Amino acid sequence: MIENQLSIFLENKPGVLAAVCKTLGDHGINIRGLCVSDTVDHAVVRMIVSDPQKAIHILGEHGALVVETDVLAVELSDSPGELAKLSNRFSKAKINVEYAYGSSDLGQGVLFIRVSDVKKAAQLLSAQRKSKKK
Repeated sequence: MIENQLSIFLENKPGVLAAVCKTLGDHGINIRGLCVSDTVDHAVVRMIVSDPQKAIHILGEHGALVVETDVLAVELSDSPGELAKLSNRFSKAKINVEYAYGSSDLGQGVLFIRVSDVKKAAQLLSAQRKSKKK
């Protein structure tokens, strides 16, 4: 499934991430996925949220720079080798994995993946799901 990811550029100092998360929570927006990358003076916070358009509006009102990007949300079995299988499928289709983040809960995991061709990757995964159902 293709998801709309928000990349938010924030000052890299204590309390800034907490303020963003509180603001989103105060407006009823759930954070489903999160990744924080830091540099010397700023952080890039990547989020998958329940209402991306509302979040963009709210964060923009608070002066945050927000960039939208399409990523894949892939549910995987939480078992050894599943990520290797997925990565191999992408490799055979000449789809590069640029970055990924996710988690699992002892049985099922979700991975948010930025790839070089989101639509092609989504079609590949959709075709695979259909062939498994047959």
